[in-house]
Amino acid sequence: MSEHGTAGTADRRMSAGQAWVLGLASLASFMMALDSLVVTTTLSTIRHDLAASLEALEWTVNAYNLTFAVLLLTGAALGDRFGRRRVFVAGLAVFTVASVACALAPDIGTLITARAVQGAGAAMVLPLSLTLISAAFPPAQRGRAMGLYLGITGLATFSGPFVGGVIAEGLAWQWIFWLNLPIGVLAIAFTTRRVGESTGPDNRFDLGGVVLVTLGAFGIVWGLVRGNTAGWGSAEVLAALVLGVAFVVVFVVWEIRAAAPMLPMRFFRLTAFAAANPANFCVFASLYGTLFFLAQYFQTVQGEGPLGAGLRLMPWTATLMVCAPIAGALADRFGERNFVVGGLLLQTAGMGWIAFVAGTGTGYLELLPALVVGGVGLTMAMPAAQKAVVASVRPQEIGQASGAFMMLRILGGVFGVAVSVAVFAGAGGYGSPEEFSSGFTAAMVAVAALAFAGMLVALRMPRRRQQAAAPALERSSAVR
Repeated sequence: MSEHGTAGTADRRMSAGQAWVLGLASLASFMMALDSLVVTTTLSTIRHDLAASLEALEWTVNAYNLTFAVLLLTGAALGDRFGRRRVFVAGLAVFTVASVACALAPDIGTLITARAVQGAGAAMVLPLSLTLISAAFPPAQRGRAMGLYLGITGLATFSGPFVGGVIAEGLAWQWIFWLNLPIGVLAIAFTTRRVGESTGPDNRFDLGGVVLVTLGAFGIVWGLVRGNTAGWGSAEVLAALVLGVAFVVVFVVWEIRAAAPMLPMRFFRLTAFAAANPANFCVFASLYGTLFFLAQYFQTVQGEGPLGAGLRLMPWTATLMVCAPIAGALADRFGERNFVVGGLLLQTAGMGWIAFVAGTGTGYLELLPALVVGGVGLTMAMPAAQKAVVASVRPQEIGQASGAFMMLRILGGVFGVAVSVAVFAGAGGYGSPEEFSSGFTAAMVAVAALAFAGMLVALRMPRRRQQAAAPALERSSAVR
């Protein structure tokens, strides 16, 4: 091997400091992602224990996503202003304490409130976990690191319903929250010792931007969450959506004129940033819409319990763990566009396949190839889109770009569930397995359409690494 090749291999080898940052950020992200879905298979137990209504159960899931999505940009801005490690640790503490409150909740109102606080803590942690990784790894290593990060985070997303089912049947639903206590304490302790401090490019805090984006995101997410319950034409939902969009427009105008904007609007003049973000929005819209109904299909139509349904989702998990690191590393060599476009095309094919064959008499083995195809597609697209976004901006602006990326990701999930539920309700229901199967087929067509729309958007991404013009990253301030 040539001397140059040896040096190149050494440059790609992960240092101990980088390994600590990647491990701790991935662990924290795993906790946040797991709690966004882990309650879905424990809802019936919670309903009996806390005498909860159907709408209260819905809010047990949505309260977390609401505060999570609304405060993501704010969490990134706080990290840039007051120190990324400091805010990351504070978010872990908030999330851990709120998890204890969830476990001790004596009634459904307390549980919903604690879930909302959990979401606020997650909003401080998730964007900064991505920022810490991006700051610790230079562009040549970042794709592989993000693939590993996405693999671990995605494992939580895909295994959440299964883990919830295991705990609900084997222990008690409270343990899905108690488990966060030791993990959170250890993550806080090691982050304080092993991760260095860093800040954003400007220490001024954009209070006006924070208020406007919080109000705008709150209105939009509230409208999406309440649409299927209150009615899409109701005054509540229409007012929330209109006000939310209006505040977002005012936010854009404010950011254009702000001396130190929390989200510089010039980012959207970067082709990679402007195309990869909406493409990733569609990735998570299709993912969450699929997850919301697939486990229910296995239970309602195929007669499986929570554990059986969770086990049948495991091919997605295995695909994610194998493919995400590989796809991230290959994106470093061949460019992100190919993986985002190809991945969304595979997700379109996989979900279209399921829509075509699913029925009351469909066996699991008939669905398994489609699950694998869709899983491979999602795990190709996610790390590549994430890398394209953070590589398109200057190193000191990664925190701002990460916040926008994460916010649009969560909004995509909320949007995907809202769309798939609306389509399901229009074509089927829960009256019988046949009725559910009809609605499920329509919902799978909808999530396939969302993936296809994302693929069309991703075609606008640069063919090769035009976005990599940002200067080399200085890691000394981010890794001790």
